[in-house]
Amino acid sequence: QVQLVESGGGLVQTGGSLRLSCAASGLTFGAYRMGWYRQAPGKERELVAAITSGGSTNYADSVKGRFTIARDNAKNTVYLQMNSLKPEDTAVYYCGASGPMRSIPNYWGQGTQVTVSS
Repeated sequence: QVQLVESGGGLVQTGGSLRLSCAASGLTFGAYRMGWYRQAPGKERELVAAITSGGSTNYADSVKGRFTIARDNAKNTVYLQMNSLKPEDTAVYYCGASGPMRSIPNYWGQGTQVTVSS
């Protein structure tokens, strides 16, 4: 059974930092492209950052230069370092695992709330 478990969310002031973690189990982690997505109230879920099995990364324009995605294949874990947080970053953040040729994740975590106060 595949499980993706996010942690690290919370309440932070504008300009602060958080580090999200997503621990995966039940899948061949190194074979999956891992992504962080977020969904704010009343909005669609959007891709924030992704990292391929080979380590290539891509980011949403809104977070470039502030967020960094990384993975540790030995620990089956993907991270999202979020710096210079803004109120508009407030959302539920989800971890997703996408198999080959998949644009939408095969598997999702349960989400972790990030709230940035102004």
